[in-house]
Amino acid sequence: MMDFLYFPDDKSEYIPAVISLSLFVIGSIVTMYLFQRSSKKEAEQTEAKYNKTNTNFKPPR
Repeated sequence: MMDFLYFPDDKSEYIPAVISLSLFVIGSIVTMYLFQRSSKKEAEQTEAKYNKTNTNFKPPR
């Protein structure tokens, strides 16, 4: 029966795992950056639209 955790004796078997992990980490960082940039742009557009349509609005004091 095979052990639950497998640690290879030949450490070169770790190279494909490190490469794929690196690609996924870089991909997730790029995706988060794109989401944040899109969200910031959308917030600016919403605020500009809100300020444009409600110029006579005075907040309560």
